[in-house]
Amino acid sequence: MDTLDAIRSRRSVRSYDPSVQISEEDQQILFEHALLSPTSFNIQNWRFIVVKDPEQRAQIREIGWGQPQLTEASLLVVLAADLKAWSKDTERYWVNATKETAEMLVSSIKKFYQDNPELERDEAMRSVGIAAQTLMLAATSLGYDTCPMVGYDPDELAKIINLPDDHVLGMIVVIGKKAQDAFPRGGQLPLDEVVITDSF
Repeated sequence: MDTLDAIRSRRSVRSYDPSVQISEEDQQILFEHALLSPTSFNIQNWRFIVVKDPEQRAQIREIGWGQPQLTEASLLVVLAADLKAWSKDTERYWVNATKETAEMLVSSIKKFYQDNPELERDEAMRSVGIAAQTLMLAATSLGYDTCPMVGYDPDELAKIINLPDDHVLGMIVVIGKKAQDAFPRGGQLPLDEVVITDSF
């Protein structure tokens, strides 16, 4: 599917056919493409927790306002981020770069993030948001439907997936085949209200 067509056709679907299984091959394609999402300094701080255990998914539905897509969609992916990815074996982020480029970038990462927890979190949210959109567009191009979700108790979700202390939750993305069409688009704001040239 053309990228622009995928953007236009992607909708937040809330009703899924629970009998649909996404093949291992398609799952591989989805995550291989999600991993091409850009991150600052290429730290690849996003993490994709694919929750397959039915009991865990039922628990997530319970702490997710009972939303049916949490158990009925074919895949439930929790997107989280490693807040300390910038400090963990950073040479691996630039193994394919020239030695000079790798040394320059690796030495800069620590200076950029150290002692700056607000930047760590901001970067985590940026990375997760970009990766979520990449994942959803990849799914759309393969003929699947998706829904990004934040309607859940984050503390309880962290317990269910055993989220490490140095990680932060971003959102959930569910993927599958719709059982019902998405609601009609609510309406887009006009370009001249949201696209600003030079300054407000």
